[in-house]
Amino acid sequence: MKVGIVCPYTWNVPGGVQQHVRDLAEALIAYGHHVSVITPADEDAPLPFYAVSAGRALPVPYNGSVARLSFGFLSASRVRRWIREGRFDVLHVHEPAAPSLGVLACWAADGPIVATFHASYTKSRAMTVAAPIVQTALEKISGRIAVSEAARKTLVEHLGGDAVLIPNGVATDRYAMAEPLPGWPGRGEGAFGEPAGPGPLGGTLGFLGRMDESRKGLQVLLRAFEVLGRQRPALRLLLAGPGDADDVVARVSPELRDRVVVLGMVSEDDKIRAYHSVDVFVAPNLGGESFGIVLAEAMSAGAPILASDIEAFRTVLLDGRAGAIFPVGDAAALATAAAELLDDPARRKQLSAEARTAVRAYDWSTVARDVVHVYETVVVRSAGVVESGLGA
Repeated sequence: MKVGIVCPYTWNVPGGVQQHVRDLAEALIAYGHHVSVITPADEDAPLPFYAVSAGRALPVPYNGSVARLSFGFLSASRVRRWIREGRFDVLHVHEPAAPSLGVLACWAADGPIVATFHASYTKSRAMTVAAPIVQTALEKISGRIAVSEAARKTLVEHLGGDAVLIPNGVATDRYAMAEPLPGWPGRGEGAFGEPAGPGPLGGTLGFLGRMDESRKGLQVLLRAFEVLGRQRPALRLLLAGPGDADDVVARVSPELRDRVVVLGMVSEDDKIRAYHSVDVFVAPNLGGESFGIVLAEAMSAGAPILASDIEAFRTVLLDGRAGAIFPVGDAAALATAAAELLDDPARRKQLSAEARTAVRAYDWSTVARDVVHVYETVVVRSAGVVESGLGA
């Protein structure tokens, strides 16, 4: 099957949608499908062999963040040419409601279109203004996918229609085994098979996300560290993701700064190693998350997780069975829960085992099959042609 995938956000800046598109494309290619991805990207940005640039993206406030989107005459021309030359059996558009390549692709395409909705929000001024324009594109979509119940609810309430629920995928085997980063002890086992504890006054908390985006909740974790760092003189904080490292460190009391390590942007390999370097992985997000791919990655790595109690996280963590949960935005509760986990190796081991089991439902071997089934359904509906299974 020839599949064209449209990524709405720039490839240059890491994000959950971009990673979903990349992993889906590579899973489909591994199963023998022919895949091409079009994405906003700087002209000199390195892209994988299956991806092409639709032009440079511009920063636009969207869903409580700053999304880097591409929408204009140059992008429209490149999208039309890509669709014409690709002769795809099915076009898969991600976030078609965002004012970016997805809308342009829907307008330009004549064949079957599948759309995946990732975002979760309650109100959106931009969506209200853009709704009449976006609706003309959405009317051409043959099959709809939502990555979570929260994303499906957003679709129903803001745009109308419904969608099949297929979660984000994660390459679980990629994250399962890795050495910790240099200088970090990791989560080895003691002499009798129990987790090697961080000690009564130590341990490592980890965070991965956009450090300059308030809804990711780093400020909550930093406030909790102000409390925990004084209680535990050997406690360290390992942070990774886009953002100004100097600004982050400046928000920490001087006497604690030498125990905060900011990696900044990291490679895929170092990201995996970071998950294996912490005693507790913290996801303090404040909202606006429809799934939580960082949770799925951390679960695949077996990291004990402490996450804020937002709907998407609670669902992925099985209501607390595969990861501990604390009230959203409550730094004191985060500090208390983190201390309890650091001092309870048996609980950390249990959460790690539950997480590794639960995350199997999100492995790409399962998710890709479900996505292909949607492709086959819309192709049959539009042309009466189907290719069986995952074979090309």
